[in-house]
Amino acid sequence: MTARSEVRVGERALTVSNLDKVLWPSTGFTKGQLIDYYARVADVMVPHLQARPITLRRWPDGVEGQSFFQKNCPPHRPDWMHAVTMGGVHYCLIDEPASLVWAANMAAIELHPSLAQAPDLDTPTAVVFDLDPGPPADVLTCARVAVLLRGYFERLHLSAWPKTSGSKGLQLYVPLNSGAHYEQTKPFAHALAQLLERDHPDLIVSIMDPAKRRKKVMIDWSQNTASKTTVAVYSVRALAAPSVSTPVTWDELDDALADGDADRLRFDPAQVLERVESRGDLHQPVLTERQELPALRI
Repeated sequence: MTARSEVRVGERALTVSNLDKVLWPSTGFTKGQLIDYYARVADVMVPHLQARPITLRRWPDGVEGQSFFQKNCPPHRPDWMHAVTMGGVHYCLIDEPASLVWAANMAAIELHPSLAQAPDLDTPTAVVFDLDPGPPADVLTCARVAVLLRGYFERLHLSAWPKTSGSKGLQLYVPLNSGAHYEQTKPFAHALAQLLERDHPDLIVSIMDPAKRRKKVMIDWSQNTASKTTVAVYSVRALAAPSVSTPVTWDELDDALADGDADRLRFDPAQVLERVESRGDLHQPVLTERQELPALRI
């Protein structure tokens, strides 16, 4: 028999179930703890999700079981929860904390939003550079590449905000909020990735071939398109132990590199909640900073 409980999230009444179900066998982390994390981080996370088509990645049997991506928002969603259509798919919108709790109750451990907001789904609000290391390169190698990218951004009069992927790499967000379209942002990201690869061929690749990626960092520029999504800031990741895609400062990247300490760039849900309590949303400028996309040719 499925154990169910009624909870209130703001003005919404929700039914949650199987709170004691262990989703991470290695740590005993339960679905109830996942729901609690998302409920507590919602105030800073939801603004980064609002009006964006969301792909849910669900692990109904825990992280050691099968997962699947859910793009179409299920018809059994609450009547107050909205969806948006893009490319014939009806994506969920997570516009309030209750929507986030509802998704967590379905064991949607990971949330992957679009870079654009409805109704302007061809107008990304940022350019993202996804730094993906090829073993034995690691998150510290990604930090080296991030610092190099920062120098190029500065020469282009752009500011960027980093976050961990919650897995192996890092992601850099260059906020635009200025009406640029994917047909501008994707070529820009591609050109900059190629420029970095040309200038640092021993460290960086810009192509998807895994054989070329060994010991290097791939700058994945292809995320900058309507058909792709990037894991959300504050999203939990389904690794052996729960980790979180966490906003970090440039000083933290510099310090991790100086110390050679990759653990400085790994965060679990409890650590993220502590950081939010003490430091607020380090990723907030991505929502508001307005920048024009410069021309870039190589």
